[in-house]
Amino acid sequence: MDWKLLSQRVKSGETAAIARAISLVENNLPGCQALLESLETHPIPVVGITGPPGAGKSSIVNELAAYWLNQNLKVAVIAVDPSSPFNFGALLGDRLRMAGLFTHPNLFIRSLSSRGSLGGLSSGILETIDIFKHAGFDRIIVETVGVGQSEVEIAGVADTTVVVTVPESGDEVQTLKSGVMEIADVFVVNKADREGASRFASHLKERARENEAHETKVIETIAIKGKGIDLLSQAISDHHQQLENNPRRYILLAEKLGRIIAKRRMADFHAEKQAEILRQIANKPGFNLYVYANQFS
Repeated sequence: MDWKLLSQRVKSGETAAIARAISLVENNLPGCQALLESLETHPIPVVGITGPPGAGKSSIVNELAAYWLNQNLKVAVIAVDPSSPFNFGALLGDRLRMAGLFTHPNLFIRSLSSRGSLGGLSSGILETIDIFKHAGFDRIIVETVGVGQSEVEIAGVADTTVVVTVPESGDEVQTLKSGVMEIADVFVVNKADREGASRFASHLKERARENEAHETKVIETIAIKGKGIDLLSQAISDHHQQLENNPRRYILLAEKLGRIIAKRRMADFHAEKQAEILRQIANKPGFNLYVYANQFS
């Protein structure tokens, strides 16, 4: 494979080349390291959409993408899907609910398997984002699987983290750990036409003001009707502009560096091979998994 040619084709925005490059790095195939080192990345907004199942994350993603496409922007959507711990495939595939946008020439949708990641993200997420940046997209959206409070992992990937909730989440937000409140750069109260939405939004604003780390905006939306999406887009743009001189930008970069280093150290670890070894030794007297793990340090 000529990775230099592939890199050039990705930079020119060729859809097939972008898909090929993502598959190359996601599966850690020969040539992927050279390809990654050739990438030219730019400060393009990466927006993480997270929140509990049923909050309407996919509807928010759909409407936000459509809004930006109407502004003649190129949009990439990464949908991180839950996956089987045995075959690691993306169970949901490309989001069928976004079918109305599939044929748009300025949109690229890619599903990535979470591959057992507890934080709801894929191990190839950083590389995929940088491929999209190299390809000249104007906006990148990452939608997580919605697995609960472990989704704080999204804050280590996205420039702007949008936490989607619904009015019925009132009791849930009362008990949210401070970590979840801290990762939100923008709160969205979706399905705002439901009873109690304004009261819930006011409560979120009060909780957000308690966070001295950074300002968190609260936006009310009715995603299936496209209402409030313009306000959400503006809130994302405002936050991204604030990042330019914000120390958090470099903290985010350091977290990404840590992920890259950790992934490289785990490159030679093969779960299937270790499972076979453990089958032979795990039941022996005195076996200790933590002692056994020292050989990989």
